Amino acid sequence: MDARTKPTHVKAPHGATTLEITWADGHRSALPHEILRGYCPCASCQGHSGTIKFQVGGNLEIRNLEQVGNYALSFAWGDGHEAGIYTFRYLRSLGDLLDAQGAEGVKALGELPRL
Repeated sequence: MDARTKPTHVKAPHGATTLEITWADGHRSALPHEILRGYCPCASCQGHSGTIKFQVGGNLEIRNLEQVGNYALSFAWGDGHEAGIYTFRYLRSLGDLLDAQGAEGVKALGELPRL
């Protein structure tokens, strides 16, 4: 696994609004819950199109976080939505995009390519 897409630490404190991931290359990503939920990659949110569209709404509280194999994280949101599997590659790309454009800039994009 590439050091850019291998997490070494994931921090999602109860009541927080940002998920933090430290990667094996030393980079840290701060991922606002609003961006994670808005760009949920699951089929029920996105269908099967070639892009991931920002979806407004949904509960932003992360109730549970689980690792999926050695390649992804799964979130259970406060309203029971838990279908999204966020690959480490996707999370790193989202974090890099947030670093470059900020949360409002990423929201304003409206859609992202599938990775």
